[in-house]
Amino acid sequence: MANLLSYKCFLLLLVSLLLISLQNKTMVQCYQYKVGDLDAWGIPTSSNPLVYAQWSKYHNLTIGDSLLFLYPPSQDSVIQVTEGSYKSCNLKDPILYMNNGNSLFNITSEGLLYFTSGEPGHCQKNQKLVISVGNVTSNMDDDAAAPGPSPSSYPTVFGNIPVAPSASLPLTSNSIHIASTFHIVIIGFFMCGLFYALMYS
Repeated sequence: MANLLSYKCFLLLLVSLLLISLQNKTMVQCYQYKVGDLDAWGIPTSSNPLVYAQWSKYHNLTIGDSLLFLYPPSQDSVIQVTEGSYKSCNLKDPILYMNNGNSLFNITSEGLLYFTSGEPGHCQKNQKLVISVGNVTSNMDDDAAAPGPSPSSYPTVFGNIPVAPSASLPLTSNSIHIASTFHIVIIGFFMCGLFYALMYS
């Protein structure tokens, strides 16, 4: 009787671990992206005038991700605008206005999202950003003419930063190691349970 009870408890533990493993595989990963990477949100420099056009090309954004705009709140702002307002640098009637210097925009739908500075004259100096979320692409004329960096790196004021291919998730070696260890433990428990069942049945 004691062997049967311990066997049932062990099988219950094994099934629980298997369900936890399946639950972890269905988790959604969302990321926060600092717009411009090492460059803050501001008027692009003469050495990198199309920083935002280039930045958006090398980020694969999905629903649930967020964009972080950092800037001095007394000197700048960020507004979400329509495509027409983006092209003409029209600052009137924005969809969203943010001016706290640490503005976080949560992506909640697929499509093209248009942003520019809310300060007069900044949009004309290329302080604007179009983001593609999901399986849509931008046909913006000024973006197409932008000379992009090589696919293996992204230029910043501090040099080139390697960029992972957009199809892969940005996993760290530590998270891969933890996932591998977890799967080995699960397989180990399953093998022990199978061995226990064969020995005591």
